Amino acid sequence: MPPTQAKPGAPLPVRDGVAPSYLWLPEGDWPDMLSFLLARYPAVTEAAWRDRMARGEVVDGEGRRLEPSSRYRRGMRIFYYRELEQAETPIPFKEEILFQDEHLLVVDKPHFLPMTPGGRFLQETLLVRLKKSTGLQDLTPIHRLDRETAGVVVFSSNIASRGAFQSLFQKREVLKEYEALAPRLHGRDFPFTYRSRMEDGEKFFVMKEVAGEPNSETVIDVIEHREDATLYRLWPHTGRKHQLRLHLASLGVPIVNDAFYPVALPCKQDDVSQPLKLLARSITFPDPVSGGVRHYESRRSL
Repeated sequence: MPPTQAKPGAPLPVRDGVAPSYLWLPEGDWPDMLSFLLARYPAVTEAAWRDRMARGEVVDGEGRRLEPSSRYRRGMRIFYYRELEQAETPIPFKEEILFQDEHLLVVDKPHFLPMTPGGRFLQETLLVRLKKSTGLQDLTPIHRLDRETAGVVVFSSNIASRGAFQSLFQKREVLKEYEALAPRLHGRDFPFTYRSRMEDGEKFFVMKEVAGEPNSETVIDVIEHREDATLYRLWPHTGRKHQLRLHLASLGVPIVNDAFYPVALPCKQDDVSQPLKLLARSITFPDPVSGGVRHYESRRSL
């Protein structure tokens, strides 16, 4: 299991918008803590771990500093800050706060900005940017968008009401509307519902369709036909990874600038010249705290 970003009450504070990560130590027979860390995270050098430990930034659940020679104990929880070996390339697009109250922060996310730290992204993520700009250290995304997707995303800023809002997504009481620019689809009456069974692909970062009982469903409609493409309105009734991207590609109309479907292309690294033409246009859900209905729309366009 990958490390998890720590919840409030962690023995290390939020640092520069980044909460400490934590890891439960698995079954194993390592002579000391440094040996385990080097085996677990081969991309991090021994010098880097020694430096973090010397700074007191690797601790146990009680906040006690761990040394390179500290005993390895299965079941112990350790905390540390995630750090990048190389400087991040700034992402030249800005998020916009659409709404804020004592429970939620609703944001219009730009293309190319990851939601949370991972891989080669840390400071250049929506969560860290928002923690730094708002001072809300308890922010947690209620749902997620792909790095390549722009549009409306909702964060919880209140631990007490977080579960109530999260349950809306678990119970599918949230209506999400997307827009996508893709080639014109012929031979269909709109709107129509597309269903398929999705599973993890051979490459870890993509999905595939297989035979079997459908586990994904999308309603597809047309907003307008343009000279070079069609603007579609999409309502996902399920929330599978890359669902909209895979569904349109499977219909023979892959979303414009999609680097994953129908064929995964070489990584574009820091090239931000061709954004995926997919936008989370709006989100609507009942308010579990005060009643009524909440509705938020993106101000971006495709």
